[in-house]
Amino acid sequence: MRLVRKDLEKDNAGQVTLIPEEPEDMWHTYNLLQVGDSLRASTIRKVQTESATGSVGSNRVRTTLTLCVETIDFDSQACQLRVKGTNIQENEYVKMGAYHTIELEPNRQFTLAKKQWDSVVLERIEQACDPAWSADVAAVVMQEGLAHVCLVTPSMTLTRAKVEVNIPRKRRGNCSQHDRALERFYEQVVQAIQRHINFEVVKCVLVASPGFVREQFCDYMFQQAVKTDNKLLLENRSKFLQVHSSSGHKYALKEALCDPAVTSRLSDTKAAGEVKALDDFYKMLQHEPDRAFYGLKHVEKANEAMAIDTLLISDELFRHQDVATRTRYVKLVDSVRENMGTVRIFSSLHVSGEQLGQLTGVAAILRFPVAELSDQEDESSSEED
Repeated sequence: MRLVRKDLEKDNAGQVTLIPEEPEDMWHTYNLLQVGDSLRASTIRKVQTESATGSVGSNRVRTTLTLCVETIDFDSQACQLRVKGTNIQENEYVKMGAYHTIELEPNRQFTLAKKQWDSVVLERIEQACDPAWSADVAAVVMQEGLAHVCLVTPSMTLTRAKVEVNIPRKRRGNCSQHDRALERFYEQVVQAIQRHINFEVVKCVLVASPGFVREQFCDYMFQQAVKTDNKLLLENRSKFLQVHSSSGHKYALKEALCDPAVTSRLSDTKAAGEVKALDDFYKMLQHEPDRAFYGLKHVEKANEAMAIDTLLISDELFRHQDVATRTRYVKLVDSVRENMGTVRIFSSLHVSGEQLGQLTGVAAILRFPVAELSDQEDESSSEED
């Protein structure tokens, strides 16, 4: 997704202009739209024309309309998005208040205006427009003296850093210059990894090279991490995967990504994180039910006690037509983040999102047991009896 323009007021009213660039962006757009929003986009309208002789004909014209959104229809298989609403801006072909359906398409600009842009919607725009958010795979392609640090998104590979160091050849009886240069090279690559790879998002880091360069580099990196107590690298050690490539040039990354060991490891890495979070929730529900809540009322009570460690919530809930209900979910997300909790927004198009949907769409793993809620409910129900 490409952000063309963003005009927001202090009260968070305003408009954004976006260009969806790939099919997945249509899904993001669907989640941005709400009934009552104002959508401006180019569309085709069938217009009746009357000639000088009085004969009536019709032809299709391309025009730009601004609609007040009433219904939103998304076809997840074809990634097509149709938005129906009434025209709210004067147009030479369409009367004010007349109904029209705009079909949003990839690579076609649209402007969306809202009376209130909440944190969840703004975060979705940020994630859709920032390649680093969708890049849950990183790669370091290297050979002696040359390395490329890349981010791999579903649609492209971005080179974040190129490291080049001249390494002298080994000389008989004297390898010190070669070894010092190699160490300097490795150190620069480690710095590039720490600067450009967001380990909160990236689930796997490929280290690809010909020969034994990758093994020597990984040994050096983790030895240094132990010496300097570098928690970032040590905590994410399991994410590094060593594979063969023919060189340290960017094009060699394709060979590494085709490796069967890599494809099995990378299959839907982003979704794999959601599956694990849901699995952790089910385990907690089984072994420590006082630390696993689901259902909006229970989760809100746990949040009041500042007990939520991880909030699991379906993106379907943010598409609720009732503004008050939607605002309630947004407030819950904001509050959990303020209390230093983790928020995982599940896609309802994914199997893990469907499972969460069966649990009311909202669940939480708690930092500590909260048994009082169920006790209070028992007491209140006995009082009512």
